[in-house]
Amino acid sequence: MASGMDVTAGAGGFRWFALQTRCRYESFVANHLGGNGYELFLPVYKCRRHWSDRIKELELPLFPGYVFCRLNPLDRLPILVTPGVIQVVGIGKKPMPIDDAEITAIRTVVQSGLPGRPWPFLQVGHRVKVERGPLSGIEGILIAFRGRHRLVLSVTLLQRSVAVEVDGAWVNVTRSGLPANLSSTLLAGGLS
Repeated sequence: MASGMDVTAGAGGFRWFALQTRCRYESFVANHLGGNGYELFLPVYKCRRHWSDRIKELELPLFPGYVFCRLNPLDRLPILVTPGVIQVVGIGKKPMPIDDAEITAIRTVVQSGLPGRPWPFLQVGHRVKVERGPLSGIEGILIAFRGRHRLVLSVTLLQRSVAVEVDGAWVNVTRSGLPANLSSTLLAGGLS
């Protein structure tokens, strides 16, 4: 390969890439490319909007302006000419794949049925691994917000995150180098 980039993900086919879309074109792009045989992932969440005369529940993208797609980056022209697609996200003009662990974590949240929400991107915090419950096996950053624990999962390339409420008993602090009793204090509500 001329680019030196590993474009395959083993038995699963091509790697996941993020497609940047025009504002509110995420569903259109996903439907169009899905109809053309591409494997797409458009994570959504339910949101209630209040109008003067009614309340409506909408499905909105967890990553506004982005759709995830398995593709061969050396053959991306059919994707780039799709109405609503701006670009395949990368560094400069070189497309960069999304870390498989990040996609797996986001897919696990969506499949769990737990309500996820877009969240500001976090790089630092108390890393935890979920050991019980519907999110078992994924890692993220644990924060306390309004008296509840939230697990923040990020897509580093996009500098965007998603938060999902978790039970503090489901998680175990990792990579912190903290003694067990201090880890317990953090999970008991010492996070801020």
